Amino acid sequence: MNLSKRLAPICATLLCYAFLTTSPLLAQAPVQRPHILAISHVGYFVSDLPKALDFWQGLLGYAEPYDIKKPDGTTRIAFIKINDHQHVELFNEKPNNDTGYLSHIAFVVDNAEQMYRYLASRGIKVPEKVGKGKTGDLNFEIKDPDGNLVEFVEPQPDGLEAKNAGKFLPATRISDSIFHLGFLVGSSRKSLQFYGELLGFREFWRGSSNGKELSWIDMRVPNGKDYVEFMLYRDPIAPPDQRGGKNHTSLVVSDVAKSIAILQTRPAFKIYGKQLDSHVGVNGQRQVNLFDPDGTRVELMEPNTANGKPVPPSTAPPPQ
Repeated sequence: MNLSKRLAPICATLLCYAFLTTSPLLAQAPVQRPHILAISHVGYFVSDLPKALDFWQGLLGYAEPYDIKKPDGTTRIAFIKINDHQHVELFNEKPNNDTGYLSHIAFVVDNAEQMYRYLASRGIKVPEKVGKGKTGDLNFEIKDPDGNLVEFVEPQPDGLEAKNAGKFLPATRISDSIFHLGFLVGSSRKSLQFYGELLGFREFWRGSSNGKELSWIDMRVPNGKDYVEFMLYRDPIAPPDQRGGKNHTSLVVSDVAKSIAILQTRPAFKIYGKQLDSHVGVNGQRQVNLFDPDGTRVELMEPNTANGKPVPPSTAPPPQ
């Protein structure tokens, strides 16, 4: 038997092996990003929980459906219910030196485990596993380029949110929806890569407060209508106790003037002690700013522009 005939079976085996090991049909498919549906919640540190609760409950009219206790029985986290799917978490703890009174922002996903695997496959540092929080929902956290904690939540049928659906929704609520969340961003390029390229958020507007440099970038969640607002800053960043005007929660209202009139009738308004002034923002929408006892801003904003016409985005460059 000549050499070529003797080697034929071996070559055939090697070719078959090469096909099996390199075939795209058998290669591991990349992990697809699951749906990011909406804002779940935002967390803030508060220095005086009773005062913070008076602001959110007494003035803004929300209810506290449940809380999480510390080992000594005192409240660690108070939950302020905005609607059946959104809330604010008040941490009865000292603020974070890196992000001020902002604890974290959180988004609803349809598959937390898949989001975990997707981020890990893209080289993002993730925790050891997806956990089940004390509220009963699946969740985990990562950090964005500025060190902000970003949590992904997959609601569960046996979670506290689901169990309390339709409850703790008083008519006194000044708003029934979180419109957007704003937070400080240092590098717009890095944040656009993280929230845009990695997470799939879609930019839809930019604004400038002075016309010379960019102040805000608005990014909508990939599979919903909620959005985040990058609050761009120049170095050096303000100290933690001065960041509350930038880190903020925006609540949608149909009529800002009517909302102000309602707030002014409440007993807690006298304790609040600050004037409420409506104005039309750079984005053309009517709004009014309130501040909790620690200076964290809550913005009441109408969903449409005051004159019904869209405001073109700014072309100013980002801060250097």
